[in-house]
Amino acid sequence: QVQLVESGGGTVQAGGSLRLSCAASIRTATTIAMGWFRQPPGKEREFVAAISSMAYSTYYADSVKGRFTISRDNAANAAYLQMNSLKPEDTAVYYCAAHKTGAQAMGRTTPAGNGVDYWGKGTLVTVSS
Repeated sequence: QVQLVESGGGTVQAGGSLRLSCAASIRTATTIAMGWFRQPPGKEREFVAAISSMAYSTYYADSVKGRFTISRDNAANAAYLQMNSLKPEDTAVYYCAAHKTGAQAMGRTTPAGNGVDYWGKGTLVTVSS
């Protein structure tokens, strides 16, 4: 069982930046992809970004490309989401996830996140206008 704990959420003004962190309970240098999903208030969960186990590949939702960067540090058993140029529409609960099938598969789940193996409890990001 993999336990994931997110941190770094908070309130920021539009145009600002935040960095989310995800600490994993096991060595993440195994064959497991990691990623981020989010659920805006009153809306369905959506895919944000994913990264392969050795960080060779990354995948992003169109809505965050060029603004968000996903990374991981397997030595630290952690993944990160650097969010720049934040917009009010980025307001959501952000969830860290891990998936044995891979990063590309994580981004293709329908509905978003369906079948993903492990989840954190989420961290709230609020972007004020």
